[in-house]
Amino acid sequence: MSRLHQLKAESVLLNEGMQVESRIREFTLRLDEPKELGGTNTGPNPVEVLLSSLGACQCLTARFVARLRKIDLAEFRVTVQGELDFDGFLKGDGSVRPGLQIIRVNTYVKSSAPPDEIKAMLVEVEKRCPVGDSILHGVRIEMNHEIITE
Repeated sequence: MSRLHQLKAESVLLNEGMQVESRIREFTLRLDEPKELGGTNTGPNPVEVLLSSLGACQCLTARFVARLRKIDLAEFRVTVQGELDFDGFLKGDGSVRPGLQIIRVNTYVKSSAPPDEIKAMLVEVEKRCPVGDSILHGVRIEMNHEIITE
């Protein structure tokens, strides 16, 4: 039996250049673009937040799986890098995808557990990570628009 949970984020374009305020539960994030893309560099851009979300999800999933497997994690760190061709966004003519072309995830694990147990844990982390699964397998997006004219 499936137990679907609704998660929600609301984002509002601010009146200051390329700045966006995103609200998630009781938290607020300020996003922006770097100066070379017309922003004021007051926060990470949405693609950087996506990469950060993948790394954070890997970390949290690792903590969960390590506890299940009784593996002590002295340190667990994830670096996520993505390659993006800005022409896909800037030109918008379809000649280049606007999204990431590749994502590279590098994981550093320090533990007293045997390497084979750590490798098995990492395989399970990759299988269980909701953000990784969403990126890897795609998600159907349903767009709804409300237009108000003045």
